[in-house]
Amino acid sequence: MAHTDHHTMRRVLRREIAGTIGLLTDDHDFRAMRRYRSFTFDDHTSYLREVEALLRTRASEGTHTTVALFDPQEYAEFCTEADLDPDSASSRSRFTAELAATGPAVPYDGRPLADLVPALVDEAVRKATWEYASTLLARLGGCAVCGEDIGRAAFARASRLVVRVLDTAQPGSHHLVCSVTGTPEAVVAVLHADQDDEGATHLDEAELLEFTTVLALGLATRSPGGLVMRTSVTGSTDRVCGWRLRGVGAGLEPLTAGEVFDAYCTDSESGDLIAPESGVDYCVPPDLGGDEAPPPAHRH
Repeated sequence: MAHTDHHTMRRVLRREIAGTIGLLTDDHDFRAMRRYRSFTFDDHTSYLREVEALLRTRASEGTHTTVALFDPQEYAEFCTEADLDPDSASSRSRFTAELAATGPAVPYDGRPLADLVPALVDEAVRKATWEYASTLLARLGGCAVCGEDIGRAAFARASRLVVRVLDTAQPGSHHLVCSVTGTPEAVVAVLHADQDDEGATHLDEAELLEFTTVLALGLATRSPGGLVMRTSVTGSTDRVCGWRLRGVGAGLEPLTAGEVFDAYCTDSESGDLIAPESGVDYCVPPDLGGDEAPPPAHRH
């Protein structure tokens, strides 16, 4: 290294500096930023093309880049709170640095931007869902009878139930959806879990946290909702089963095969029937067994 010139050393160091790009994913947000004179792009399509070119260049240089969702409204609020001029590139840089730590973001992995943007939007939705459900859980306070924190107890209960659901499922790739409709706004969370032949389950920790929080919200508030699991195994027919939410004490109640069929083949927003898929078995879920229900006195 002693014989390496300063230019080479700096180039090596640049490759070791991770960066974050704040991305305006839709035309509405792009137009909102055009009110700032220092934001010099004219149209969203050209902007996305330039961002993608920059991402590819950084990747070719061996530099890691995170793509974060840039929200103009949050940016304006950030500038107001930090007493910054919003019409400044340095202010946008400071906000983007903040996004790297707190906002929805995904690593650039070489995918076309057209494929990366939906992943970034999904990440933003997941984060917003988790924050919303967590806030509602925190507001529930303590049980009037026993004083136990309702939200915390429901989360612990939901965690045990998720473990039981996955432990009793056959090996394969599992796609779980938990929906809760009785809160001020309906919330939905998705969890992907791959189980190998040795029984080890591989999943995303962030997805697991969001999924468990949404399930806990449904249990704690005794809201209408349910959990549906689709299991795929190579060479076999996909199996779909489900449970309805029955509150903290009752946990999850198995659905019959007919109820699973009705739930899976009905549009959640319009209520219209959806044609069933071919090659899919709608079945009764496995027995969850000892899911550690709290004593009857603990009713919130």
